[in-house]
Amino acid sequence: MQLSPVELRHASRLVNHGPTVLVSTEHQGRRNLMAAAWSMPVEFTPPRIAVVVDKKTYTHELLRASGRFAIGLPVPALAELTHAVGSESGRDVDKFARHAIAWTPGPVLGLPLVAGCSAWLELRHIAEPHTEQAYDTVFGEVVSAQADARVFAAGRWSFRDDNTELHTLHHLGGGVFAVPSRIVRAV
Repeated sequence: MQLSPVELRHASRLVNHGPTVLVSTEHQGRRNLMAAAWSMPVEFTPPRIAVVVDKKTYTHELLRASGRFAIGLPVPALAELTHAVGSESGRDVDKFARHAIAWTPGPVLGLPLVAGCSAWLELRHIAEPHTEQAYDTVFGEVVSAQADARVFAAGRWSFRDDNTELHTLHHLGGGVFAVPSRIVRAV
């Protein structure tokens, strides 16, 4: 991967096209990874992202305890892993060990960033007590963002025929994913 920092003013563009994301958390030596189909930017400056993380999950527990989480954007080669970590609980098993997941610590918060993704964000949790009591949506402020320069550069995605292995996954349900296949440009 050709990792390049992404200016925070462009961080919301990493998720504004609706990709499936891998949410990683860590607290006091415990870590977890889950897939989430629903994420979106909610603010530009500072960049803020919303992700649906069920309140009953181990990821939500670690996220709330630590006050931080990371998001990775998986590529087609990670479809099986994405489905697996989205289909099992990490409460009783370390998914990183179980699935031999390669990762690197994030540059700001040190959270586990899954190797092989096309982009990564580290976020500080923004507590929204009313929203989090009523819904499963969590909010985070992006503190670092990076992407593979072969598919995201100068603040823009570039999905092309020669970089399809770096395209993002989009969950269609039942373990089926789609990838962006065609870009349409307005003049």
